[in-house]
Amino acid sequence: MAGNGVFAEIFDGEVYKYYSEGEWKKSSSGKSVAIINPTTRKTQYRVQACNQEEVNKVMEIAKSAQKLWAKTPLWKRAELLHKAAAILKEHKAPIAECLVKEIAKPAKDAVTEVVRSGDLVSYCAEEGVRILGEGKFLVSDSFPGNERTKYCLTSKIPLGVILAIPPFNYPVNLAVSKIAPALIAGNSIVLKPPTQGAVSALHMVHCFHLAGFPKGLISCVTGKGSEIGDFLTMHPGVDCISFTGGDTGIAISKKAGMIPLQMELGGKDACIVLEDADLDLVAANIIKGGFSYSGQRCTAVKVVLVMESVADSLVEKVKARVAKLTVGAPEDDSDITPVVTESSANFIEGLVMDAKEKGATFCQEYKREGNLIWPLLLDNVRPDMRIAWEEPFGPVLPVIRINSIEEGIHHCNASNFGLQGCVFTKDINKAILISDAMETGTVQINSAPARGPDHFPFQGIKDSGIGSQGVTNSINMMTKVKTTVINLPTPSYTMGTKSISKGALGSKL
Repeated sequence: MAGNGVFAEIFDGEVYKYYSEGEWKKSSSGKSVAIINPTTRKTQYRVQACNQEEVNKVMEIAKSAQKLWAKTPLWKRAELLHKAAAILKEHKAPIAECLVKEIAKPAKDAVTEVVRSGDLVSYCAEEGVRILGEGKFLVSDSFPGNERTKYCLTSKIPLGVILAIPPFNYPVNLAVSKIAPALIAGNSIVLKPPTQGAVSALHMVHCFHLAGFPKGLISCVTGKGSEIGDFLTMHPGVDCISFTGGDTGIAISKKAGMIPLQMELGGKDACIVLEDADLDLVAANIIKGGFSYSGQRCTAVKVVLVMESVADSLVEKVKARVAKLTVGAPEDDSDITPVVTESSANFIEGLVMDAKEKGATFCQEYKREGNLIWPLLLDNVRPDMRIAWEEPFGPVLPVIRINSIEEGIHHCNASNFGLQGCVFTKDINKAILISDAMETGTVQINSAPARGPDHFPFQGIKDSGIGSQGVTNSINMMTKVKTTVINLPTPSYTMGTKSISKGALGSKL
């Protein structure tokens, strides 16, 4: 299982190694970082605490490896990605085991994440061959005042070294969503996994290692953000940063300088429920959207904005479904598992206590044991409560009763976040009008927010991020346009050879 078999070389018996120059190495710092099991609250794993000197070496090697990789034919890049995808899915069990132990992801969801990641890598390989295998051909006489004396050829070329920083909640899937586009586009990749989730990511990287990618093309450095975080994001060797996480991303964007940024920084996804909505459908999606993986998802339903006339009925339906949720250990495939850290649990509890002091209606008794928080629906939440605006990243969901569609849209748009939102109604005209009015990157109609399928565009506005994700968008974002212009001695027109002078083509015409 984890750290054994084909994965034995990534582990030295006490600490997981980091990956550089195609080899698994121990840090010269002699230090390690503990990864705490959210369920037991005891140290589960340890990873290397890499230092700045090692980061410099990784960047140097990545820059050199990328130059050679850019010359590798597209079909060969795709072939290696397909191979990595197959290896990843073949070894889903040990990687899923790590996800269960270091981020308390329910076992079945952990396996799903790994399989989904393999599928994403394969899809990315196919899509990359298609879109990178095409260029554009422009002619100058399409712009006023010009004859056809210039032919313009455009193609996509790699940016260079991509720094990928995924979050704890999807450390494998959101890592490969950055790695695969970067590689198919001809870039090299430096991965800095989250502390909680680092061992899962290291196992995933080993699958790419087993696939046979060139040495130095893929690197994975672990360590304390306080020691190598800023050093990585401000490193002159980085040509692009793809980051998924929280407020840290805003700080990164201010320090990164003039390089492309792809950032998804969280959300306060609103669910607007109209009077004509199918309330059973709404309740099912609130449970799925608000409580899956204990609400630790950027696209989780974070606030329900329901019309007063149907609020009582909806709340009762949701309460009935909450009562059926299982609470416990991730190994048991519980619906609600411990949140990732004690500090996260403390933050969530602070939001709950603030709502209690200000008069919110508790639909269930608040219960917590260590990092495990029982699912809680808060009714009659008002805008003066912190839970109305702040992202709990836990199994706590506020319900705000509204008296008009405009009131719901106003609350949604007053948030500093703008990732996703959803609207439930049987009136498609109203749905489209509300969707257009909501200041979010995506609006789901009659479904909870979701990032997938992974080839769909995924983006936020305001404090929710910069740029757009999804396979095609990520490939395009990790390339730049290269233009070659051919200047002709005289204007040229298709099927116009009879008018061309002998001087232009030579005396043999």
